[in-house]
This record gives sequence, C-alpha cells and structure tokens, in this order.
Amino acid sequence: MGSLEAPKARYKQVADLLRDAIKRGEYPAGSSLPSQPELAREYDLNQSSISRAMAMLRAEGLIRTEHGKGSVVLEVPTVKRVRRIDRDYRTRPTGSSFAEELNKAGRTSRTELVVCDSVDAPADIAEVLRLGESEQALLRKRHMYAEDKPVQIAASYIPMSVAGSVDIAMPDTGPSGMYARIAERGFGPVRFTEDIEVRGAQEDEAVFLNISPGQPVFAILRTAFDKDNRPVETCLNVLAALQWKLTYAWEQDVRS
Repeated sequence: MGSLEAPKARYKQVADLLRDAIKRGEYPAGSSLPSQPELAREYDLNQSSISRAMAMLRAEGLIRTEHGKGSVVLEVPTVKRVRRIDRDYRTRPTGSSFAEELNKAGRTSRTELVVCDSVDAPADIAEVLRLGESEQALLRKRHMYAEDKPVQIAASYIPMSVAGSVDIAMPDTGPSGMYARIAERGFGPVRFTEDIEVRGAQEDEAVFLNISPGQPVFAILRTAFDKDNRPVETCLNVLAALQWKLTYAWEQDVRS
C-alpha cells in the first residue's frame, strides 16, 4: 500500500493510503479493512491515531463500522442523480423526478411505500403546515432504491383537511401525481419552497441508507402552497450527501 513518511499527523497519511487502496479496488465494496490493531502494527502507530484515520474515512462515506466485521467498505456511486424542480404537475401529472433522473443515468429505480396513515405530525412539520392542535396529517413515507440499493427516504405530510382521507393516497403515486389529486379537491399547488440542510444522518436514516450515523446527508424540505398561500403538503427527502448532486432550474420571468 505504500510507506509512511515521518512528519506529524501520520494518521492522515494512513487515511490517504487506505483511501487510495479503496479507490484502486484493493478493498472492494462490502469487504473489511484490516483491524485497527493490525493497522497500528503495520504503520507503527498507536490505536488512537488509527481511530482518527478511520474517522476520516467514515466522514467521507468510504467505510462504516459494523459489529463483528470492523470497518466495511461502502459503495459510492460514480453516477450522481441530478435533482430538478422545473416541473409542472398540471401538464405532467404522473411524472416522477426520482425515476426519470435515475433512468437518464442508466440506473433502474424502485420505490417502496412503507407507511401510509393518518398521524400526529412532528412538531416542526406541524408548524410548517400550520396544523391545529388536534389536526392530523396524512403521512406517506417511501424508501427509494437504485438497482435495489437504498438511496433516498421521502416522507410526505398532507393536512387531513386537504387530503380528506387516507384513500387519496391509493393507489400509490409519485409526488406529482399526488399534487393532481389534491388539486381535484380544490387545493392545487401554485407555489413551492425548498429548505435544504446538510446534517448528520440519524440512526434510522443511516441504517436504511447503509451509511454511518452522523455521516452528512441532505435533508430537503419541500413545501407546496395553494392559491390562498395555504401549505397543502410538505415532503422531507433525506439523501446521502456524497451520492447526490442537486441542480435547480427555472425560467426567467420576462415582463414587458
């Protein structure tokens, strides 16, 4: 794998050497790196320094720690999906940006509906939707895959006063299709906002996305408003930051 030089911060050199070995395929996805005691002996460093090197690789999304397996190499896609928001649900009522963008990248998509129910929304979601104290929301939580590998979590909340009932979500539809359905009830979205936060993955998110807890994720909260400026839906998308590229497109408003 190479030799170390003498300078300070040698744990960074260990991280560099292991990173290069991973990229060369010496440690393919799913394989385990040598144990920390083995690496400490190989590089003549203490385990504290090796732990710091492993922490760097975890933060970069190259490895995760698994009980009984140690540091396991993760697959980092070479094709990044591009997210676009220049869509019109009225002219493309059944489109799915998730499926379309993955297909453009030559990848096969699959979406699994894991929750569809009337729930008490989390406090931050209830605030965004301006829900009353006892008002519930329709939750549609979906797990999204590329080649059967988990890549995204989407949790959509619609006030029950807008949804009418859980039945509006059946059969399952992508986000654009749901906008068409609530439009039929008089709540068609005319304006959207998105709030984007980069934060550490929560435990359940990390488990599904196959990343380490705390690894950076995009948390994208998209909210739809009707003509009366009422929030009619908000959707939280969680994506591993190293796997995604976000692109936003819009048309210029030309006025004479």
